[in-house]
Amino acid sequence: MKLIQATKSKLVFLLGSREKRSLPQVLHLYPRVPAAHHVLSKSGRLPDAQANQRLLDEALTEQRAENKKLVQALLADPRRFEPTETGARLSLARTEAEWLLQVLNDVRVGSWVILGSPEEKPAEVTIATAPHFVAMELAGYFQMQLLEALGRET
Repeated sequence: MKLIQATKSKLVFLLGSREKRSLPQVLHLYPRVPAAHHVLSKSGRLPDAQANQRLLDEALTEQRAENKKLVQALLADPRRFEPTETGARLSLARTEAEWLLQVLNDVRVGSWVILGSPEEKPAEVTIATAPHFVAMELAGYFQMQLLEALGRET
């Protein structure tokens, strides 16, 4: 994934054939962070903690549903992934790239949580853990490319 154009409002990336296949696969994993992972307070010492937790859960559910729709719309838009000889050209508004960072972060962190929140990479990748490890690493890769592009001056 290589940035080929950056303006004040738009980013254009060149994706290789593997990246063209991988990005949609990673995005289809959204949402990945388990709903129970988001707690308002670990201590539970807030007034009306259960009602406030319910409000947080409802807001997260709505946000996830909206993000899921936006992911599907992004992937269904043929103008987004313009085919090239070696893959595709991906065009994003800067605001969309920032939103995409949040979606990719959910996939990366969610995969890490599913793997047991290891402090280091697992010593052994198994058939059971490999898909989560790959999702975590790919989401991180795409995040880094977006962050680098967003940091570029126009």
